[in-house]
Amino acid sequence: MDYTLPTPVLRYLEEQEEATLELIESLCRIPAPSGQEATRAAFCKEWLTAKGAKGVYVDDALNTLYPVNCDGRDDIILFLAHTDTVFPDTEPMPVHRDGDYLYSPGVGDDTTCLAQLLTVAGYVAQANLTPDCGILFAANAGEEGLGNLKGIRQIMKDYAGRIREVYSFDWQYTAFVNKCVGSHRYEITFATEGGHSFGAFGNRNAIRAAADLVCDLYSCLVPMYGNSRTTYNVGTIEGGTSVNTIAQNAKLLYEYRSDNAKCLEEMRRFFESKIAAARKKNTAEITVTPVGERPCGGGVDAAHLARMSETVARVSQKYSGLPCVAQSGSTDCNIPMSLGVPAVCVGTYLGSGQHTREERVLLSSIPVGLKIVAELILSHFA
Repeated sequence: MDYTLPTPVLRYLEEQEEATLELIESLCRIPAPSGQEATRAAFCKEWLTAKGAKGVYVDDALNTLYPVNCDGRDDIILFLAHTDTVFPDTEPMPVHRDGDYLYSPGVGDDTTCLAQLLTVAGYVAQANLTPDCGILFAANAGEEGLGNLKGIRQIMKDYAGRIREVYSFDWQYTAFVNKCVGSHRYEITFATEGGHSFGAFGNRNAIRAAADLVCDLYSCLVPMYGNSRTTYNVGTIEGGTSVNTIAQNAKLLYEYRSDNAKCLEEMRRFFESKIAAARKKNTAEITVTPVGERPCGGGVDAAHLARMSETVARVSQKYSGLPCVAQSGSTDCNIPMSLGVPAVCVGTYLGSGQHTREERVLLSSIPVGLKIVAELILSHFA
């Protein structure tokens, strides 16, 4: 069924444009590395409560949750945007505007989306609207990197069997994600006796062992089934003491990803074989610690997911005037999709520089995204 935003809603969204920009700026100034989202979570709770939202709470995973008509229901629709950023900073981020853009590390991913979600949730609270199902708003933690999707995992556990579909607001509105990219992430450490570079020459070198393994990992020929895509990456490497010291220790972070579960399993076997071969060389004591695992989707009703995808594309194109195409991605949707709950990740702005300190969002795209968020949410209210 096609839905049109009522005039009072459009008026509210227009009136809230500057307030939404200020909300984005306020959120950007609150540091929120993965695992340290408590201050943003508290801010979101206080902001929603001030708008009249009832029953807002922060759970053990640092998710801020606002349930609407959820008591005793198993037809809940979850709308979420994540609070954490990729940046490790614990000091306020710089924020500024020029004539066209709003700049700040993390301003797009995912702070703009979060502010737009809060703005629409605030309207629901102020207007005292009742949905024709259960609606759960979430400002969730742990989406980025080694956050390992902690927040959405907790929500799906606490609301097990009660959530029928999920919309995650993240990224730009020229695309949506309805196919999950799973990943396995590892910390690999190397330890040797080391020694003086001249006096103990010939002793095992942890950096040499790490370098050998990196070369072996990069010998991979990625598996492919149909139009699947699989990648791998060594993201960090560190170790050693000085130029004249045989390195006693080294450490690296490695991941592989795929949007196909069979490919992901083949990559696991490849990785394990290379670790076994490296240990057999005895060039270092090697320890492997899993630090993240994101599942691919599985068992989702294809027709249900197709209907959601069609709705997202239609609504995005309706307000942006731009094509909105489906793609694969690693998002909060991975967890519900792995549990058989259909989920789509929806973009709500235009910008550039994601995951860099030069990140920026086009100011004129923010009202467009507000309308996209509003229609997807308010179409479920009587």
